[in-house]
Amino acid sequence: MTKLYHNPRCTKSRAALELLQSRGIEFDVVNYLDDPPSQSELRQIIKMLGIKPKELVRKGEKLYKELALGDQDLTDKQWIATLTEHPRLIERPIVVHNGKAAIGRPTENIEAILGS
Repeated sequence: MTKLYHNPRCTKSRAALELLQSRGIEFDVVNYLDDPPSQSELRQIIKMLGIKPKELVRKGEKLYKELALGDQDLTDKQWIATLTEHPRLIERPIVVHNGKAAIGRPTENIEAILGS
């Protein structure tokens, strides 16, 4: 099943939603600010993305600065706990499709995992 981790206020997230709809792909929308992924789910997504947890963090987010996260040397486990506790810090949108995941910045990243 395809999932879109979505923030309806985000332009890129809305573009990802439109892309999936235009492709006729059935998908579940997860408004991750209201229903954040669990630590286990986040670990799976990060593994599918092929990145470190720190790379999933929105460093331009005001909360990132407020929590002084740039000044801390967190472990992967601590980053995952932080992202679960503060889902606003999760980069968006994320599409999970057929065992692969992509961050939709740019939307071509999503197209790459959808195939033709």
